[in-house]
Amino acid sequence: MRYCIMIMCMLLTCGAYAQTDATADSLTNLQDSLVKALQNQVQELQLQSIMMQEQLELTGRSSQQDSLLKAERKARVDSLRLITPGAPIVVERDTLFYIYARKGGMLPEQRAHMVANEVTSLGKRITMFIDSIYTFDSEYTTDVMAGSNVIMSVTDIDALWQNTTRQELAEQYKGIIHDKVVELHNEYGLKQKLKGVLLVAIIIVVQVLLIWFTNWLYRRWRLRLVKVLLSTTRPLSIKNYEILPPHRQGLVFLALFRILRLAIIITQLLISIPLLFSVFPETKSLTYTLFGYIWNPLRDILTSIISFVPNLFKIVIIIICFRYLVKALRYLTGEIASGRLKISGFYTDWAQPTFYIIRLLCYSFMLVMIWPLLPGSDSQVFQGVSVFIGLIISLGSSSIIGNIIAGMVMTYMRPFRIGDFIRYGDTEGFVIEKTVLVTRIRTRKNEVITIPNSNLMSSQTSNFSFAAKNYGVIVHTKVTIGYDMKWADIRALLIEAADKTPGLQKKPEPYVRITALDDFYVEYEINAFTRKADALSDIYSALHQNILDSFHTAGVEIMSPHIFAHRQNLDLQIPAEDQANK
Repeated sequence: MRYCIMIMCMLLTCGAYAQTDATADSLTNLQDSLVKALQNQVQELQLQSIMMQEQLELTGRSSQQDSLLKAERKARVDSLRLITPGAPIVVERDTLFYIYARKGGMLPEQRAHMVANEVTSLGKRITMFIDSIYTFDSEYTTDVMAGSNVIMSVTDIDALWQNTTRQELAEQYKGIIHDKVVELHNEYGLKQKLKGVLLVAIIIVVQVLLIWFTNWLYRRWRLRLVKVLLSTTRPLSIKNYEILPPHRQGLVFLALFRILRLAIIITQLLISIPLLFSVFPETKSLTYTLFGYIWNPLRDILTSIISFVPNLFKIVIIIICFRYLVKALRYLTGEIASGRLKISGFYTDWAQPTFYIIRLLCYSFMLVMIWPLLPGSDSQVFQGVSVFIGLIISLGSSSIIGNIIAGMVMTYMRPFRIGDFIRYGDTEGFVIEKTVLVTRIRTRKNEVITIPNSNLMSSQTSNFSFAAKNYGVIVHTKVTIGYDMKWADIRALLIEAADKTPGLQKKPEPYVRITALDDFYVEYEINAFTRKADALSDIYSALHQNILDSFHTAGVEIMSPHIFAHRQNLDLQIPAEDQANK
């Protein structure tokens, strides 16, 4: 009230001075604003006094219930401690302590994260004063501080969770934080950085010296070892073929020696580079990453190999079983092919093709059994590549498959064998080779013709050797004689020529057929049997010679006169000596 009276007096004084100064009309508005401001301040002071009185009354009543409230809070915290894990403050994989209570709107996890960041940043400073960490006690919190920065604030609720006072808990946290900061500073401080720079320099120098020493040894011993190798080694050969002569062995040794040098240098780098990164704590994680790039593939490979060992034994057993099965089939095939083992309805020339087919089926079945046991066979990439390869083979080898199937079919059809004399279209010759894809024929002029099996399968072929062996091949040729000659004379002359031809059989006897009665001539055909299919061309040549001799000796012209009027001034169309004999 005393302050209010003084303020009112000041206002009255100011009003008196304002009334005496008639010329200060401009100050009227200022006086009104000041009056209103002072009135508002008086109202606020009155409200504050009322609130203070109420607070004193509440404090008097609450002081009697403090012990009850604390006991109740402690009971609640004890019950919550059983079900609340707390938020750990983790710095460099080290758990310092736990926070259980909120602070304002921040959850315990958020508080723990902020405290961990503050401790980490404080400890990783290059220079700092460790003694600058202290506690500051305020009305509601006790702060753990470093200089002017607050590391964390400890509240009464935090103290309740730990069954201690706020100040004691803050001092406890201060000691833990101080020790961790000292530990981090010893690891990340300036002294450690200088040691790291020195170690990096030493590692680099050592690595450079190791590379130089490795190259020096390589240059020094390369030629010496090659000379020793060339003077002591012998050619690596299989039977009469030299796989690796001494000079090639020297080249191989140089290549391997060069690869060994590179492997040693790469191994040195793989060790030194991670060591460089492991010097500084900031890059230490890269060391594990680099080692992971090297070790993880090796570990995966070793793990795959170890896990593959049981399947490898299965694969080896499967291969051994099928290998001996194929050997048994090869022995059986040899017995059948040699004729020592006879199977009714199974020809000896079927033995080898059948063996090849069964061997292919056995190996295919073996591959089917091995395939699921291979590592990665169940992966989508492996299956995709398999499908892709199969698609390429199926699209690009349709003609090849057709020739293979045709070769297999002809093997069991037995239209001809190697050495048979056959005719394919206008081609005649001896079969010199039969494969699953093609058949090769050598003609009488020693021309080797290659014919795809699919073409042979779809065309007509004549096997003279088979016919000659079983029935006898009929050698036949035609002559045309005019109607002025008796057919019996012509028949006798043709049979006489056939009897004189070597290679033609006497039994069955040769025979003559009249195949055509043309307008101007008669067509005769001589037919004789032979079993020498490989000499057909020679037999035909001899038969034609004998026909000429027989007809010329008998004075018979082998021609077909169309216009007889021109015949008056023409001589007989036979040799002159035969005309003289006539």
